[in-house]
Amino acid sequence: MESFILYAISDSIGETAQQVAKAAISQFDIKEETYDIRRFPYVSSKEVLLEILESAKNENAIVVYTLVSENLGDIVESFCSKENLHCVDLMSQILNILTEKIGASPKREPGIIRRMNEEYFRRIEAIEFAVKYDDGKDPRGVLKADLVLVGISRTSKTPLSMYLANRNIKVANIPLVPEIPIPKEIYEINPKKIIGLTNTPEKLNEIRQARLKALGLSSSANYAKLDRILEELDYSEEVMKRLSCPVINVANKAIEETAGLIIDIMKENGLKKKIHTAN
Repeated sequence: MESFILYAISDSIGETAQQVAKAAISQFDIKEETYDIRRFPYVSSKEVLLEILESAKNENAIVVYTLVSENLGDIVESFCSKENLHCVDLMSQILNILTEKIGASPKREPGIIRRMNEEYFRRIEAIEFAVKYDDGKDPRGVLKADLVLVGISRTSKTPLSMYLANRNIKVANIPLVPEIPIPKEIYEINPKKIIGLTNTPEKLNEIRQARLKALGLSSSANYAKLDRILEELDYSEEVMKRLSCPVINVANKAIEETAGLIIDIMKENGLKKKIHTAN
């Protein structure tokens, strides 16, 4: 059979046009050496597009394109019609159908799906980070984190770390225990990256008793005694003063509310430019 060349043209990465072309070709019993798919990504100007189309004309190539710009799409359509080239528009028809169905016009912005994918992977990376450096498991995480949360047990450090990870923020959290020195790494980072969490003695007593009960342990354990809680709160207050970090009392606050306060502080301090706005 006669060999052929296929041009996959896109104003983004061009993977969609290339993969659709491959999928179509796979439906035929032809050898790989009989065809050549050439991808032309990030085509955003008329001049570059016309240069590619001239090359396609010289090689009598099939043109497959995903161009969200109507102007560029019209250029391809007009050129291919004039030069008698086969061309396939993979974008316009579905955009027209969706426009009619949704009742709104498309953004016509190239690369949106790629940006969405990049944001997804950043979020997964942040979640994995929060799990890896939860509860002071590895203090080296403090040096890599966008944010470090410090506080005694039951001040919502872990749920806040996970919630913020879903907003693309890499969080390490460090428990404050009077008998255990805090890691030296915490003194090696910008203090603006540190936020202290606290709670009221009464709320901590209630939460810790419920926690012990859930574990099948006696609610009279030292962990839930008010004297012990007050000792830990005094210690954490001392540490947070030493760190000169802002402190948020999480008592009677939903995770979303506390996270909102943290994000506001981060923005004020210029700590995080890329925060995901919604789940």
